Amino acid sequence: MKRTLIFFFLIFLFLSVTAQSLFSPSPKYEVRAVWLTTIGGIDWPHNYAQNRHAIERQQRELCDILDRLQRAGINQVLLQTRIRATTIYPSAYEPWDGCLSGHPGTSPGYDALAYAIDQCHRRGMELHAWVVTIPVGKWDAIGCKRLRQRYPGLVRKIGPEGYLNPEKPQTATYLADICEEITRRYDVDGIHLDYIRYPETWPMRVSADRGRSYITHIVETIHRRVKPLKPYIKLSCAPIGKFDDLPRYRSYGWNAYSRVCQDAQGWLRRGLMDELFPMMYFRGEQFFPFAIDWSENAYGRIVAPGLGIYMLAPSEKDWPLDVVAREMQQLRYHRLGHTYFRSKFFTDNVKGIYRYAQHFDHAPALVPPMTWETSHRPTAPSGLNIVDGQLQWQHDGRVQGDTIYNVYASLSYPVDTDDGRNLVAARLCRRQISVPSSPIPRYYAVTATNRYGIESDPCQMPAPPTSTVERMTDMLACDGHVLTLPKRHPHWDHGTMLAVEDMTGRKMLVTPWQDQSIRVDQLAEGMYQLRSLNARGVTHRLGFFRIVRR
Repeated sequence: MKRTLIFFFLIFLFLSVTAQSLFSPSPKYEVRAVWLTTIGGIDWPHNYAQNRHAIERQQRELCDILDRLQRAGINQVLLQTRIRATTIYPSAYEPWDGCLSGHPGTSPGYDALAYAIDQCHRRGMELHAWVVTIPVGKWDAIGCKRLRQRYPGLVRKIGPEGYLNPEKPQTATYLADICEEITRRYDVDGIHLDYIRYPETWPMRVSADRGRSYITHIVETIHRRVKPLKPYIKLSCAPIGKFDDLPRYRSYGWNAYSRVCQDAQGWLRRGLMDELFPMMYFRGEQFFPFAIDWSENAYGRIVAPGLGIYMLAPSEKDWPLDVVAREMQQLRYHRLGHTYFRSKFFTDNVKGIYRYAQHFDHAPALVPPMTWETSHRPTAPSGLNIVDGQLQWQHDGRVQGDTIYNVYASLSYPVDTDDGRNLVAARLCRRQISVPSSPIPRYYAVTATNRYGIESDPCQMPAPPTSTVERMTDMLACDGHVLTLPKRHPHWDHGTMLAVEDMTGRKMLVTPWQDQSIRVDQLAEGMYQLRSLNARGVTHRLGFFRIVRR
């Protein structure tokens, strides 16, 4: 008997923990990003574009990757655009990289950056142009060689590699030229600076303070050239994952601030950066305290630490999946985003990371708005209605070019657009979307969003007659200790679990759905909502209840 009780207790504990992990409240705003590497085609492309058929094959391969990223809830793609003084677009400054055509300096026959931007936007994802800054490749490779010929003395050789000298004023100007070119010519959502630091092999002949001033000068120059052109573009970088030593935790000589002269937190504080992607490819005490440090020094900007999912591979560190899963849970707890390095490890589902992400990010999320740039809200859409299976709406045509739309759905009316779980489609570039038919009334709302990510008021569907509203949000009976459960709806797959949440969506209790009531003695007095959970990530709100004890 005792063993049986222990067995059932362990099963209950497993179900409870699993449910809280997989069905954790989905935040409305959260960055979910991925680095998509092009150097050597290690993420993409895996074939060369040398004729029309090969171009189409290369493009289909990219679309397949983006489809998988979209299904996993990714909302920012960091596409490697400047590789090693070479590019994946026709640049006035640097030659084509060989990853596209197979021949360095040779065009693949199409503009890969323009194509990728269009495909990401069609899928509701931002595209950030990932610009590798200081490293310029092998000394005699085409990019480094042409740069040396054009700017003698600007590139320094360390071993077989060339690096732009951060101490030369021309370095800042040249990198700003590249970033300005991309900003002017392409509809990118961000400029992402990689390796904006001293190489760890650089023989330092200046103080750390002086070194940081050189790197910061490069950031300032790029900021001055990019932001006035398109203030909504997010300027970001990928600093070393540990900013500096902490009072109780050492970085063991590998950090951004002291080791390689990246004052990334200072760049946030001064408004030089809108977003950071710290490369936190660590575990345990080398991860969690430093993640908290990034959270506490975000200065109202966006921070989405990079997760070393490549470490899951047996050929690397062979980490178990739960290492990354715990890191993702903690990042969400501290209201940080998460970024996967790299795309292929993610879409290949190494150790189950792709499948876990689909459950963990079971609802879409919006990129946090750039409230530090503007507070202006776009006008709300109008005329929302369903016609022949299409949800349609109107909007002021004068702002249409810079406006995208978010669609929300709920079984209760009006739709609560502050609840991230009601978000069903994000960053739509069109003013209609197909909606499924259902015997259960489903209500919709649409918001307009400007390029800064700031939403309008919602446009709700016309109010339904009171008699036709499915009253699934009635107050449930609760005597302060026992909550009476509603009957299961015949058309819903409720699953086997129940979740009690406070009014902010925070889970307070997860329990199996076995009887007609559950005990709520452990909860404090107040207002709560009850939701069902099933294994496919579908959740239904069953009603509200109040705990009052005399």
